[in-house]
Amino acid sequence: MDALGQSLEVVTPRDPDRRGSQVSLRHPDAFAIVQALIARGVIGDFREPDIIRLGFAPLYVTHVEVVEAARHLGEVLDGGEFQRPEFAQRGAVT
Repeated sequence: MDALGQSLEVVTPRDPDRRGSQVSLRHPDAFAIVQALIARGVIGDFREPDIIRLGFAPLYVTHVEVVEAARHLGEVLDGGEFQRPEFAQRGAVT
């Protein structure tokens, strides 16, 4: 699989018939990263054990929003924002 930077692995299927309208990325701190993105207004989905899933439905998500989500993801990772304690706290429902 491809590596996005040094810390994310792209695990989305390459075959368009299997891919759907989402991108899945693997990272050991996926839960905290998703929480940090949500705090910034980027709604992602966490899947056990280490998957960040972002949906891209073209009727609802614009090109600009995709670029902004990528920028936020980069900032969350580069700045270590996901390491803040509040992003590691898991509730009953995630």
